[in-house]
Amino acid sequence: MSAGLRSGELAEAAGVHPQTLRYYERRGLLAEPGRSLGGHRLYPPEAVDRLRMIKTAQRLGFTLGEVAELLGRRRRTGLHQRAAGKLDEIEAKIADLRAVRDTLRAALAAGCDDLADCAATPRCPLPFAEAAR
Repeated sequence: MSAGLRSGELAEAAGVHPQTLRYYERRGLLAEPGRSLGGHRLYPPEAVDRLRMIKTAQRLGFTLGEVAELLGRRRRTGLHQRAAGKLDEIEAKIADLRAVRDTLRAALAAGCDDLADCAATPRCPLPFAEAAR
C-alpha cells in the first residue's frame, strides 16, 4: 500500500487527536488501516469523512455506541428515528436545565448565602423536600 494518510495527517485533517484514531479502531468505528512498507499506518482518504461524521454525531449528542450503530454496515438506516429520539432526550435535558436555572435565580433573589441557613427559612426556594423522595 503506497497511498494514504499517515495517522498524524488524518488526525490533523479531521481535527482529532492521533490517539483518537486508535480508540475508534478499537471501538469498531474506524477500520484498521493498511501499512506502508515501513510499517506506518496508512488510512484511505475517505477516513477523513468518516471521522467528521463521527464527530458531528457526537456533537449532536449521540454516544459512540449509537454512532457505531448508525454507521454499522448492516444498519445504515434509522437516522430519522434515532434523531427524533435524541431530540426528545435533548428537549428533556433542556427542560431540566431551565428548572435548575430558575431555582438558582430564585435562590439568588432570596438572598441564600448558606445552604443550611437557607434550608431553615421559609423563603428558601431550594427543593429540599424533593431531594428526600
